[in-house]
Amino acid sequence: MSHPHLHQTPSGVGGLAAGTPEASRRPQAPAAAPTAAPAPRGLGRPGAGPDNQQAPEGSAAGHSRGCWDLLSPSRFPARSGCRAAPRRGGSVGPRPALRRVLKMAGSSPPWTGSAYLFLQSTCKTIALPSLYESSQKKPCVFKALKLALADSTGSVNGVDMLKVHCSHPHLIVQLRFCKEENCRRFLQSYREGALQKSLQSHLQLCLATTMVPLELELKAGSEHLDKMLKDEDRCLECIFREKPDRLPDEEIMELEERLKSLKLHQSTNNNVAGKDCSSLKSPSQPYPPQGSSLPIQLTFIFQGQQFDNRTITPDDHQKFAKSVSKKWKQVGRSLQKSCRALRDPVIDNLALEYDREGLYEQAYQMLLRFIQSEGKKATIARLIAALEENGLVSLAEELLGLHSTEDCS
Repeated sequence: MSHPHLHQTPSGVGGLAAGTPEASRRPQAPAAAPTAAPAPRGLGRPGAGPDNQQAPEGSAAGHSRGCWDLLSPSRFPARSGCRAAPRRGGSVGPRPALRRVLKMAGSSPPWTGSAYLFLQSTCKTIALPSLYESSQKKPCVFKALKLALADSTGSVNGVDMLKVHCSHPHLIVQLRFCKEENCRRFLQSYREGALQKSLQSHLQLCLATTMVPLELELKAGSEHLDKMLKDEDRCLECIFREKPDRLPDEEIMELEERLKSLKLHQSTNNNVAGKDCSSLKSPSQPYPPQGSSLPIQLTFIFQGQQFDNRTITPDDHQKFAKSVSKKWKQVGRSLQKSCRALRDPVIDNLALEYDREGLYEQAYQMLLRFIQSEGKKATIARLIAALEENGLVSLAEELLGLHSTEDCS
């Protein structure tokens, strides 16, 4: 049974109807505000009142407050001046998604690596550091290095020389590779011994001397790559890990410019004067290295002295045949490395054909074949190099007029 004077208040709280005697006699207390957890100092939240009081749950303000709590910086404390902690099991760096974006944007650095090539001559009379320290010989040694490295990669720009160090008895060349495929070609050439043969050939040609026997060693940082040449990927990893620490040395840049100027000058002379500047084949290599074209040297060095690289004269021919004696075959085999006309079995056939005429005629006919086949390229420098290679230094001195005529048998 309901009382007529009792009804629900607008606030939803049960009580007496306004205007009744009971209601007028009882003072009404103000409605209590819902309690709320205090907000962090200095951080106002959406839905909070002027006194930072929390809005009731279920209201629009309360819903906004819930979302704010999830994104609030207070849930992710960070110390000033400290880096964000890395994810578990990983290192600080770009996330995978960011790395993919950088890769798609093409911002990844190019493949570069560095290595050191150690060169040492096993001939006691040839010291590569001393030759490189000589102002006259330095361009020749640099040219030989440049051409040999170009042969090893198949391109003039396949590998860069950053600096050449002289550390007796070694000549140390700092190399820079800018493409992985060029580095692979270099390693293959080094592993198969082609680089060593090419260096020996170019040094002999550029220095106009006898063959320069070499020992090579390749290092990347503290790693000796000669011990792991069969594992090409590991060698590449070591070279890639050693980043170049310099730009090309000023001395290297100057030598590069001199080499370019020399090639341009020779090209101009060929076009204007039509002179014969064909490539001189190395006595230590049957065929000239591909990609290189070297002119006949105008001068050459013998025992520290400079001589004109003239063609072999009839007088040279006579002296050689008279003095070379039984070693004419050995000299012929040294010359045959760069002369097709003396390839086997020509020398043996000459020995049989002129056996009755004796050693003089055999030696004379051998050198005649060389002169007729090579023409202007049958130079005295090539003959002197063949004589040195076979220990006939006295005969070489005689041909160059350094002492009186002696029998060098």
